Amino acid sequence: MSSRGAFLEGKVIVIIGGTTGLGLSAARACVRAGARVVITGRNAGSVTDAAAALGVAGAALAGDAIDPGHAPAAIALARERFGGFHGLYHVAGGSGRRMGDGPLHEITDEGLRATLELNLHSVVFSNRAAVRQFLAQGSGGSILNLSSVLAWSPSPTFFATHTYASAKAAIIGLTKSTAAYYAPRDIRCNVLAPALVETPMARRAAGDATIQQFTATKQPLDGGRIGRPEDCDAAAVYFLSDAARFVTGQVLAVDGGWTVSEGQIPPASSPADSP
Repeated sequence: MSSRGAFLEGKVIVIIGGTTGLGLSAARACVRAGARVVITGRNAGSVTDAAAALGVAGAALAGDAIDPGHAPAAIALARERFGGFHGLYHVAGGSGRRMGDGPLHEITDEGLRATLELNLHSVVFSNRAAVRQFLAQGSGGSILNLSSVLAWSPSPTFFATHTYASAKAAIIGLTKSTAAYYAPRDIRCNVLAPALVETPMARRAAGDATIQQFTATKQPLDGGRIGRPEDCDAAAVYFLSDAARFVTGQVLAVDGGWTVSEGQIPPASSPADSP
């Protein structure tokens, strides 16, 4: 690991939800760092385009992360195509607002179920598949899960999707308990927790002038901007690499200062999707 290009040399990484936004940006970063990467996504067109962007170092699989068989299939593809499996990054998830998530008194039964399936069940499925493969290989490995600062730093005016926040908090609990249990097997489990990042999921928030004003004070770093997918790339590469071989059970907020800033609410406000 004497050079940046060799940081993930020889590693085979699976990214669940790797065809857009944070996942695709991380996939590109992993390839630049020397890894071979399998990415997955629900939209067949996006899967094809993303795979082409990665070139010979990438492979892709279309499917839904809430399917218990999806992650095992992606791991099998990684082993078949690239001869191994060393790390999993679970990015797939999204706002449940359109499905019935919201403030607790407004959450519908269907919104609760669908939001938990998308943001928590899918993570359990992928993490379970990764651990089972690591144990079968008799090797260690790295699992990285994407959570959100909303797991412990709420923003009630603009981001009151309580099932989403609960799922993102549960990801941290799952990751820490898994990290503790499997540490003797050299299986590492960590979390990235971004704040508001400009991705397809956050399009409505990113286009809302009032939220832009709020973000300028809530995420004051680098001019008070909304995050970019590439802001999380270096951290993802680090956790998936052997440079983090002595790190497990940790949560890193990549948040532009969200969790240490008060944030000023402009006079006129409107709700938006969760970060």
